[in-house]
Amino acid sequence: MARMTNDPQNLTQETTDVLPPESPAPAGATTNRQVLLKWQIRIFALSWLAYAAYYFPRNAISAAKVGILDDGVISRAGLGYLDSAYLAAYAVGQFIWGAMAERYGQRVVVTGGMFFAAVAALVMGIIPALWLFMPLMIVQGLAQSTGWSSLCKNIASFFTVGKRGRAMGFFSTSYAFGGLIAVPFMGWVAYTVFESWRWAFFSGAAVMFVALILFLIFQRNRPEEVGLPGIDEDQCRFDEKYRHRPSGTRAPVPVVKVPAEKFRFRDLLAAARHDSMVLRLGIVYFMIKPARYAILLWGPVMVVDAMPGVDKITAIMVPVTFGLAGVVAPIAIGWLSDTIFKARRVPPSVISLLSLVVALALWQPATSLGSITVIAILLGVVGLTAYAADAMMSGIAAVAFGTSKYAAGATGFINGCGSIGAILGGLLPGLIPGAAVFYIFAGTALIAAIILIPSWNKRPATT
Repeated sequence: MARMTNDPQNLTQETTDVLPPESPAPAGATTNRQVLLKWQIRIFALSWLAYAAYYFPRNAISAAKVGILDDGVISRAGLGYLDSAYLAAYAVGQFIWGAMAERYGQRVVVTGGMFFAAVAALVMGIIPALWLFMPLMIVQGLAQSTGWSSLCKNIASFFTVGKRGRAMGFFSTSYAFGGLIAVPFMGWVAYTVFESWRWAFFSGAAVMFVALILFLIFQRNRPEEVGLPGIDEDQCRFDEKYRHRPSGTRAPVPVVKVPAEKFRFRDLLAAARHDSMVLRLGIVYFMIKPARYAILLWGPVMVVDAMPGVDKITAIMVPVTFGLAGVVAPIAIGWLSDTIFKARRVPPSVISLLSLVVALALWQPATSLGSITVIAILLGVVGLTAYAADAMMSGIAAVAFGTSKYAAGATGFINGCGSIGAILGGLLPGLIPGAAVFYIFAGTALIAAIILIPSWNKRPATT
């Protein structure tokens, strides 16, 4: 039987359990590096697809809002309170699930989260009593918070330090893409196909269930589970031949034993204690996340505010430019931080934040022109700058300063701080219509940039 330690981070197995000594490597066998590349592609694709799918049950309420307001069943302020409840639960979950993923593995945490997110969305489409939306939004928030930190751990576990900036940059397009297509797709199903806002929830749940099945089948937590060296071990080991496994057998997925000791509160803060930069990034992310979530959750309503009389589908489609720019932004900032800035994550973040300040401040002049095209373009600029800074804080820099050892804990801590700020992104647009909310978010983005400037040349550890 395999011998395992109680710490999943240092999980080891006897070589004989993974690669039988009686099966010698044949001539021309592939190297560990070649096998690793295949697994990097697989894990990246699976992680990307899974997190994009999270946005369907998450944004179902955004697609349903214009129909709910039109029916008059929930007030605008009431929808803001629902968003706040969701985001508060999401913030709590971020602090918990990142540390839980370090302890129990990504496969367990993500699978559970995807399941409950899909079920919560499905029930929201079924129940006739809308007052039950509040507890279901809380369940949705807790379920949604399982995804980001755990899937960032996936990337950190299979990609070396020198490639994590680009890998995380590309991976960060998952939430931009999810936010881009989820609302238009669910809006089309709800208002064009079935003419009922409830179908936004049904269609979102269906997409999540499909992604859940794929993740459950194909996920592996660490290179060691497929007979490879750990990603932070001596890289020369990846040039060795990959030991032959008899034809027809599959890489085992060992059952990770639950540690005997109880989960401790200090585990939630392990990443912040590891590097003080994690704490600073958490504060900055608290300042910048409200702007993205305000548009993500209230974009169609904001378009109606700016252009009264537009139809539901137009209101839903205009903010697509925000998501389109968000797909490009993480790739660009990940590449810049790895190449131009030589693994320095702060300079491109500061540049993005200062550009975001300008874009948010231009909302009132742009909307006063009364042009849908101008509004769409400005939302694209806001998306480009907001998603660039967001991807750096929540993913690229979080993983870099957390290292592969604390990747899930660091992303969970930073995203937890950001999600507390995001509560304002869900609440304020429901209470303060118009341009005032954009000026508030421009101010918080400026403060975030000022906080980061002293760490301009700060570099992450190399291990």
